[in-house]
Amino acid sequence: MLVYANIVKFVKNSINMSLVIRKGKKEDMPAVLGLIKELATFEREPAAVVVTVDDLVRDGFASNPLFQTFIAVYDDEIVGMALFYNRYSTWKGKTIHLEDLIVKENKRQLGIGKALYDEVLKYALNEKVRRVEWVVLDWNTPAIDFYKKSGASILKGWETVQMTEENLINYINSVSNEDI
Repeated sequence: MLVYANIVKFVKNSINMSLVIRKGKKEDMPAVLGLIKELATFEREPAAVVVTVDDLVRDGFASNPLFQTFIAVYDDEIVGMALFYNRYSTWKGKTIHLEDLIVKENKRQLGIGKALYDEVLKYALNEKVRRVEWVVLDWNTPAIDFYKKSGASILKGWETVQMTEENLINYINSVSNEDI
């Protein structure tokens, strides 16, 4: 059985440099926020990020953390991360949702993303989850191709549904007004 309390994994990449994959720490959260913002820019939503370092520290390192991270360190620099959390499926039971996996643009094609992906999937297997799931934008064909090659299924016919904070407030207010 794998233990992840303080695991550090050393990987050799294609140019023979050391890559360290490890669990995230509080002090990593400024770099994690930077990666989140880089991902938002890549996904054409640069203004959408409202989460703060304080949010990440509070939510990821409380007594009952809402998420976990694996961090990729390359040449003593945090260059990538995978952020994931537990979910529960009425069909499958215990599952994990991979919220984001990002590698700095200038460090892509070095195997860093695959190393992070592999670590999340090994963690899931170790935790005996029955499914790992995530979403991918339909125009991100390199990611889609990678996921398919790894054996993941891209589900057709399922649409992502979200309720923004503003829409949530408007909806609840409208429902509350109906009850008067």
